[in-house]
Amino acid sequence: MRKLMEEFRAFAMRGNVVDMAVGVIIGGAFGKIVSSLVSDIVMPALSLITGKINLAKLAFVLPASSPGTDPISINYGNFLQTVLDFLVIAFAIFMAVKLVNRVHKKKEEAPPPEPGKEELLLTEIRDLLKEKNNG
Repeated sequence: MRKLMEEFRAFAMRGNVVDMAVGVIIGGAFGKIVSSLVSDIVMPALSLITGKINLAKLAFVLPASSPGTDPISINYGNFLQTVLDFLVIAFAIFMAVKLVNRVHKKKEEAPPPEPGKEELLLTEIRDLLKEKNNG
């Protein structure tokens, strides 16, 4: 049992598992932020532009199949709301990845540091030795 616990601890504390757990937690929080962005900012603005239409309430109502039963409602507005949430989340992730790639690209493109006095002197000595051996 002790060996099993040690193996589990080694597995759980590996970098990949911890990184994945952090990613899942941050992803959940990011999802809440984007959902709030869509429901609290984008949708009211869209409603104002489109004449106070609330996407979530859009539905096709089919008549009841028999008397005394409730009509069937196909809530396509909820689907449209979910698609809009997805598009906003995908765009936000795209922009975040683009920003991260830009930061990494700038780090890679940084010019190498100027050689110091010692390096310049060693380079000069090397070049003189090459000339002496070739000449």
